[in-house]
Amino acid sequence: MSGDLTVAGALGEAKAARLDRLDAQLLLGHVLAQSRAWLIAHDDAALDAAQHSTFHALLRRRVAGEPVAYLVGEKAFHGLVLRVDANVLVPRPDTELLVDWAIELLAPGAAQRVVDLGTGSGAVALAVKHARPAASVLATDISAAALAVARANAARLGLDVAMQHGAWWRGLEGRRFDLVLSNPPYIAGADPHLAALHHEPALALTPGGDGLGALREIIKGARDHLTPAGRILLEHGYNQAVAVQALLRAQGFAAIETRLDLGGQPRCTGGRIDP
Repeated sequence: MSGDLTVAGALGEAKAARLDRLDAQLLLGHVLAQSRAWLIAHDDAALDAAQHSTFHALLRRRVAGEPVAYLVGEKAFHGLVLRVDANVLVPRPDTELLVDWAIELLAPGAAQRVVDLGTGSGAVALAVKHARPAASVLATDISAAALAVARANAARLGLDVAMQHGAWWRGLEGRRFDLVLSNPPYIAGADPHLAALHHEPALALTPGGDGLGALREIIKGARDHLTPAGRILLEHGYNQAVAVQALLRAQGFAAIETRLDLGGQPRCTGGRIDP
């Protein structure tokens, strides 16, 4: 492996390996500690042997399907840069819809109580806290390893979000919130798309069965944890909106609404407890 490889040559290797150009630029930028703009402006810059070796190793891992976010150790989400690893789901752009909706409902300066169930990297909870500093935000997760990632992100970003270990409503007995948020696992157990996601934690992707198990549990317990006029907002699969609406309706929720993601698919559904 030559140490005289240039930026252009390294990106050429990635192209030959059928790697997306953006992914290749992100990986090479990570290795060189440079931005994509720098790479474009310095395509004749040379890599030393160690840099070439590191890039080649990352290239192989990406071609094998490992997410770029795990390879570079971070992912941008709603204006924040979050550290991520294989213990947490990689935050998706579509989940920013859930955050935007939450921010819309939370009045600036109001000390409203928010809980994010199944926080993973802390993406939703931290983005909400960043946008609405006066809100009191609690994030929970069944995975202690995931919660450690979320805690580290909160500390690094200087965001005061409380963290609690536990599955859904367990450990929250007697507590009530003005807003409940969750992006739970919702992929059906037999969904063929799971095979392509095998690098990410299965616990964060699927509850098995029809994919609605976690959503059912969250919705069933929500009334006991919401203040009068409190709201719940849930991310779900593109084909689950009608089912989630029905689950909310069965538990007595009103003002049920579904919003579309960046691709125009039904992605988040919410409802309100009437006083």
